[in-house]
Amino acid sequence: MKEELFNKKVSGWENISEENKQNIFKFSDEYIYFLNKVKTEREAVSFTKKMLDENSFRNINELEAIKPGDKVYYINRDKTIYAAVIGEEKLENGLNILGAHVDSPRLDLKPNPLYEDNGFAYLKTHYYGGIKKYQWTAIPLSIHGVIVKANGEKISVCIGEDEEDPIFTITDLLPHLAMEQMDKKLKDGINGEDLNVLVGSIPTDDKDASEKIKLNILMLLNEKYGIKEKDFVSSELEIVPAFKAKTLGLDKSMVAAYGQDDRVCAYTTIRALLDVNAPKRTAVCILSDKEEIGSCGNTGMESHVFDMFISELLNKSGENRPNLLEKVFCNSKMLSADVDAGLDPIYASVSEKNNAALIGHGIGLNKYTGSRGKSGASDANAEYVAEVRSIFETEGIPYQVSELGKVDVGGGGTIAYILANKGIDVIDCGVPVLSMHAPYEVTSKFDIYCAYKAYHAFIK
Repeated sequence: MKEELFNKKVSGWENISEENKQNIFKFSDEYIYFLNKVKTEREAVSFTKKMLDENSFRNINELEAIKPGDKVYYINRDKTIYAAVIGEEKLENGLNILGAHVDSPRLDLKPNPLYEDNGFAYLKTHYYGGIKKYQWTAIPLSIHGVIVKANGEKISVCIGEDEEDPIFTITDLLPHLAMEQMDKKLKDGINGEDLNVLVGSIPTDDKDASEKIKLNILMLLNEKYGIKEKDFVSSELEIVPAFKAKTLGLDKSMVAAYGQDDRVCAYTTIRALLDVNAPKRTAVCILSDKEEIGSCGNTGMESHVFDMFISELLNKSGENRPNLLEKVFCNSKMLSADVDAGLDPIYASVSEKNNAALIGHGIGLNKYTGSRGKSGASDANAEYVAEVRSIFETEGIPYQVSELGKVDVGGGGTIAYILANKGIDVIDCGVPVLSMHAPYEVTSKFDIYCAYKAYHAFIK
């Protein structure tokens, strides 16, 4: 009776076939390649566009009309992308949606970042998203992003990823002189204004110049990119870890990399969409920006650009009529593909073990997120949870249902509530992660592959 009635928690690696294990490892190798090419939201959108183009997707703006079987996408300001495979049923009957985000915690350069101080040149930063500031000191860093000149010329920047590239860092105090620093609370040990990136120390040969090191850095940047200091004002340059994504563990069971929140779900959703042909209901994938700072702005999920994309599908399928968009949303179903906090045995005190996601046990479902009394949560109804369960159980996909830590310990949120506000049935569904929001995060290859299988089963 125990065997029949208990909801057992078993590692997915137990009794796995060698064939399935090799499929998992192969898929994870492809995912690691993606991570090493993509460290910003712009790079994620660019990489995704290439994948879509290679798989017969077309920009919706190029088409006058669409029909079942067509594959389309729309790019919002190079930071967000929506893609769809048009189904056999009318759009009015609803969509099957996967929604992930491609931004990650990082350091952004300030509008006027470059300065010189006592023999060094630095770049001033403003951190983006929820970070532990001390984790960003004394590690190798790289610079990614774009600089747009006043004449509209756009220059792509990526320094610190190739073997021959220099890297950058933020220095920290030696322990011998850090008594005062180490007496502070952990969150106050490093000030936000002290996250200054060290970029140079050689002065220019011009003996009459002031700020010779800063001048030398500007001369090097001008030589390579043709820019002046004023061009920083219209740039988006991000400081990210220069670590390479790698296989983790003697058993090669895990992935260690920066930005797995939420690119692990972004990659698996797109891969799932690429493997869908002629679905009954139209399958849609969202890769959004700005989730880490509240999904705001015209590239965040709070904007109405996604509504515009679905309206375009309705227009070009010939279905549209007044108020139909709202009906489409109310008939739609979604997996909010965002990561979950995995149970870390070293820090087990913040988790309630009966309701914690376990690494290597499959995709994680969060019925609700939020904090304290479910504040700010999108709480999926029981009927919809049962529907998602049924899909996974029918397809034999390992899953677990969890929540983000103990009650009153903390909390968090995703884009789920934004789509739920439109009337869509939605539940958070993603990969459990260790060291979430750190410069180097950990996931299980088993869970990554389960995410791909789960997303594919949902939208097909």
